[in-house]
Amino acid sequence: MPPILERLTAGRNAFLLGTAAIVLAVLGLYYWFSVLGSGLPEGISASNGRIEAEQVDVATKYAGRVEEVRVDEGDFVTAGQILAWMDDAQIKAEIAAATADVRRAEEQKAQAEAGIAQREAELDLARRELSRAEKLSRNGHIPTEVLDQRRAQARTAEAGLRTATANRAAAEAAIEAARANLARLRDMLDDTVLKAPRSGRVQYRLAEPGEVLAAGGRVLTLLDLSDVYMTIFLPAAEAGRLAIGDEARLVIDPIPDYVIPARVSFVASDAQFTPKAVETREERENLMFRVKLSVDPELLARVEARVKTGVRGMGYVRTLAGTEWPEELAVKLPPIAQPRDGAPREGETGEASGTAE
Repeated sequence: MPPILERLTAGRNAFLLGTAAIVLAVLGLYYWFSVLGSGLPEGISASNGRIEAEQVDVATKYAGRVEEVRVDEGDFVTAGQILAWMDDAQIKAEIAAATADVRRAEEQKAQAEAGIAQREAELDLARRELSRAEKLSRNGHIPTEVLDQRRAQARTAEAGLRTATANRAAAEAAIEAARANLARLRDMLDDTVLKAPRSGRVQYRLAEPGEVLAAGGRVLTLLDLSDVYMTIFLPAAEAGRLAIGDEARLVIDPIPDYVIPARVSFVASDAQFTPKAVETREERENLMFRVKLSVDPELLARVEARVKTGVRGMGYVRTLAGTEWPEELAVKLPPIAQPRDGAPREGETGEASGTAE
């Protein structure tokens, strides 16, 4: 072999050996840090995730113009608190017209009832005259034509009473329709006042006064701080050992010295990451399932001012019953945050039983 080819071959072999050594080193480091270096005992699994909370949109039910928004991003709100108003001038005008329609229908009913009273009196008179005419006709005191007239008058009076009764029924139906329309408009007026469906914190202010929104247009987005959780992903073998209510632990990146207790509140029934074809056991073990770790609402209520969503951290679950939590995952809660009014809550002076940002 020419010397130049020998040098090229030797260089290529050295490059391949160096690359293989680097790959093995990386794999070894990964194994050390992910398996051996984790320090977790058998039966404890970990995965990274981020703190999340249920989002609730506050939207207008009907199209209209935003009149006022009373809260800003970051404000805490309570269930039922007024957050914004939509322009209600047109609806108020329609309510005034609908109120007039109700009064008009009630007047028509009163007129129909007066008509019924009149028709009843006419019918009573026609029947008495018919009765007298029949007696006189039997005695031959009046001609048959008069008797026929009295009978026709009685039938006319009966028809008039039926018409008056029908007019009253129509007036009553008109009243019901007018009242229903008025109730609908009043409900629409109530819906122009946007209230907080639950307590939480304003995450986004999506509309400003003067903007015209379509039906369903969002004005605000709230975070429900009573439903805070971390979503993690675990292999099928580990996720399959979990049960709803199992203990969990959360360690948040901004406060790594604290360990927050949680519970398994959801385990997905379908894999989130699935190979195109799952045929072998090794491939099945690569399936990843979504797991939701929720923090106790009572714990959250004590430190809601410090709860932050979007921050990263680690979630830990116990996949083998009876496995003790290692010392570094013993529950350690951050100091309690002061309430929004600045005054400590009754009976709270030391460590908090809550989560934090």
